[in-house]
Amino acid sequence: MTQKPIIEIDTRIDYLESESQPGAERYVFSYTITIHNRSLEAARLLARHWVITDAHGKVQEVRGEGVVGEQPHIAPGQAFRYTSAAMIETPVGMMQGEYQMRTDSGELFEAEIPPFTLAVPRTLH
Repeated sequence: MTQKPIIEIDTRIDYLESESQPGAERYVFSYTITIHNRSLEAARLLARHWVITDAHGKVQEVRGEGVVGEQPHIAPGQAFRYTSAAMIETPVGMMQGEYQMRTDSGELFEAEIPPFTLAVPRTLH
């Protein structure tokens, strides 16, 4: 019996004040994702699916191949880090989703991206 793939995902969010225009309902955030492979087998990230929700309940769904133009192959005990950005119309929002991945032995699986908050500094207590 093979081990179920174990992928841990860490996030760091930064508000990009210089890119944002609050008067025009444009709030831009960068997010840095670190994908840790805690499994005994290497895996390749094939695709992403994001659900981005602003404070008005407006939902944006983003689907695509890989991340930042790559389909990284992550060996056991290794990690892959990348930075991207999202724009919402409110000072607070949320992102979550999943990565579609495939182990070297061919098993397809979803690695859940736990929900995280997008918030302009000093907006939430």
